[in-house]
Amino acid sequence: MTATDIKVLVVDDEPAIRRLLRVGLSTEGYAIREAATAREATERIAEDLPDLVILDLGLPDLSGQELLRKWRAEALTLPIVILSSRTDEAGIVEALENGADDYVTKPFGMKELAARLRVALRHKLQQQGEKPIFQTGELSVDLVKRIVRLGEQEVKLSPKEYDILRILVQHAGKVLTHQFLMKQVWGASADVQYLRVYVRQLRQKIERVPDQPQYITTETGVGYRLREAE
Repeated sequence: MTATDIKVLVVDDEPAIRRLLRVGLSTEGYAIREAATAREATERIAEDLPDLVILDLGLPDLSGQELLRKWRAEALTLPIVILSSRTDEAGIVEALENGADDYVTKPFGMKELAARLRVALRHKLQQQGEKPIFQTGELSVDLVKRIVRLGEQEVKLSPKEYDILRILVQHAGKVLTHQFLMKQVWGASADVQYLRVYVRQLRQKIERVPDQPQYITTETGVGYRLREAE
């Protein structure tokens, strides 16, 4: 799929933002559709399913959070990237827990946004046809043989460390909330401090400079993101 094949639905009630995105993303080769309300967005999706949605949280007829929950409850699986002026951690976490693939705050750089869209689209393709070996930089993870290497050196991980890394690999490039990771690893809500301890131990083993991580980065107050595959 090339950029010119990718249809992006921009859902935002500000004409200036829609115009900015239409111009900026069109130059990247995306085909842009627009909607100013939740109702209009739902109609656009029914008429012509896009490949990705850019969603503002402050819509006039229904909050973006509610719309996001509604779409995910209806099994709408396409990537959704939130674009919002809200910068509070609680709002970001809520959007990600509701099913958003990523979150970009206004004001934003067009190159950053375009990069996030590419990651969200790649993540979707990865889920559809997951490759058994993940590679980014010197880090490689064989999901079939459960072998982790940093360069030529095999890295020995504990079961919990491997579980955390495996989940991050399966969602590489996407920020995963603390709550999501804890539920996946422990099966229920756990103390976030447990997660932080295991991530710190994991970084000691897979990062050349653990205090300046290249692979597992922290999204402050939200969760963690693994660098996307190369």
